[in-house]
Amino acid sequence: MYDVFIKTHFSAGHHLRNYPGNCEKPHGHNWNVQVTVRASELDELGMGIDFRTLKEAVKKIMDDLDHRDLNEHPAFLHINPSSENIAAYIYNALEKNLSCQRYRLYAVMVGETDSTGVIYRGTSQA
Repeated sequence: MYDVFIKTHFSAGHHLRNYPGNCEKPHGHNWNVQVTVRASELDELGMGIDFRTLKEAVKKIMDDLDHRDLNEHPAFLHINPSSENIAAYIYNALEKNLSCQRYRLYAVMVGETDSTGVIYRGTSQA
């Protein structure tokens, strides 16, 4: 098995509805994101997945989340844009485009800071 990953980021504001503390107030983060694809075998070029393919798929999602109020994003109108929900959203948005016979999306890590974060592996891997 090969775990192929990229690291990226986006900047966005949010607030956690009904949170008993400061996070209920609007604030922002420079969210760190790591997307990992697990490959069971290599292609004819010796790659599990081309980094370019992975970067292009992830960039579309990052561009959609970057520099916006996540509470106003359609995915978070009825759920809190917590790190957990953001990681699940990114995973679900990428899963179809990053899965084939040779590889599949394995995990999405979302960090609010350099020392705190969440790793989501999808419901089929729970």
